[in-house]
Amino acid sequence: MPTETETQTSTPTTTHALAPRKRWAVLAVILAADVLDLVDATITNIAAPTIAKDLDGGPGLIPWLGASYALALGVLLVIGGRLGDKYGRRRLFLLGLGGFTLASVACGLAFSPETITVARLAQGAFGALVIPQGFGILGAVWPREEIGKAFSLFAPAMGLSAVGGPVLAGFLIDADLGGLGWRSMFLINLVLGGAALVAAARLLPKDPGDSTTSIDGTGSAYLGATMLGLLSGLIEGSTNGWTTAPVLLITAGLAAFALFCRRQRTAPNPLIKPSLLHNRGFTSGLVLCVAFSAAVSGLLYVISLYLQEGLGRTPSGTALGLIPLSAGIVIASVACHGLIGRLGRTLVLIGLLIILTGTGYLLAVVASSGTSTGSWALVPPMLVIGLGMGTCFGTVYDITIGDIAPQEAGSASGSLSAVQQLANAIGAATVVTVFFKTADGADGGPDHAMTVTLTVVAGVTLLCCALVRLLPRKPQEEQHH
Repeated sequence: MPTETETQTSTPTTTHALAPRKRWAVLAVILAADVLDLVDATITNIAAPTIAKDLDGGPGLIPWLGASYALALGVLLVIGGRLGDKYGRRRLFLLGLGGFTLASVACGLAFSPETITVARLAQGAFGALVIPQGFGILGAVWPREEIGKAFSLFAPAMGLSAVGGPVLAGFLIDADLGGLGWRSMFLINLVLGGAALVAAARLLPKDPGDSTTSIDGTGSAYLGATMLGLLSGLIEGSTNGWTTAPVLLITAGLAAFALFCRRQRTAPNPLIKPSLLHNRGFTSGLVLCVAFSAAVSGLLYVISLYLQEGLGRTPSGTALGLIPLSAGIVIASVACHGLIGRLGRTLVLIGLLIILTGTGYLLAVVASSGTSTGSWALVPPMLVIGLGMGTCFGTVYDITIGDIAPQEAGSASGSLSAVQQLANAIGAATVVTVFFKTADGADGGPDHAMTVTLTVVAGVTLLCCALVRLLPRKPQEEQHH
């Protein structure tokens, strides 16, 4: 999961003199907003089958619940950072957090597959306004010599959120508070987001922004059209058959992508600087990031589906079943922070091989026991997969920008974070589609679907292993003092 420093798209402003207590309070607000974003990005991993059943959305709705959020977040993440530069980070933070809270309420009140998909898109869009502002705000209120203390809290906070989000969703669904069922996990944001918004309005420093900052809205529109066309075509085709409509959608997406590529060559301030794409290490890392993020996001979604659809677990039982995986992510993320400077890209390869081992282990368990698999049999492979993911999360990003010039680091980090979110959308849609299509086939059933899906994930992970040797050998030195 990217940290705050990895999602920033601009450099911090001049430090303001703030009392230590107020600096920590500002940090708490930034952390709360990021945690809220990550929790809402992961809760549908657990809740998707329940929501789809309640709204009569069928299997076609399930991939959209995660993909729509990641799609909007990925498309608008870089432009959100530049909007903060132009109009002021505090203003964009408050606007984004307020919109995110209202969009969460819209999710909780959704009455059809279309309304919840639109509301999830809105959540991701407003999240893209909030997240990029954090680094600049913290850089403005923390002294440079102490800011490391602030950033050191992000990894454990994000790790705990990755564990807590799905667990919270599972228990809220089963608790059925006030008869709301799954809706309560969105409506609770009215309280959490509202409290964070009030605190942000009181604590965050005002900044005027820079009206000369240019924003490539046209490039973002082309990118959004690309992803929307490809995802819509993929989901529609796999759900309702490959008729004219999905083919036209995919064709439109490819046409939009061609326009996006042309725009990146001609725009005065493109979303991705052309010089970055001339750097072999960065472009290799970009490709690896797409493949890795797609495989991982799809795998997490499908494991949750299998626990519920194949093994008959309740949402809370599924959440508990994912704890070993989430614990592995947290443990490895903390343990590997001090190793990246010494091992460099070798650490990425180690993480990928651990994921491959865990995937093979889980494949063996599913193949041998099927729907009679007990809870304890899943703990070891899930823990191993989590350890591999935690080893790679963050490490891939730091290594990818290892050869980037300092003046391009902000653009590179923002581009990587955006690509990761877009890959999450692709992965959720593609891997879930493979799962349901295989389950409905001649040899159908959740066991067969899980076996095929894990095999696909293993193949993509092997591809990632082959790309590691093209990455920069080490991260940028100053990141690991």
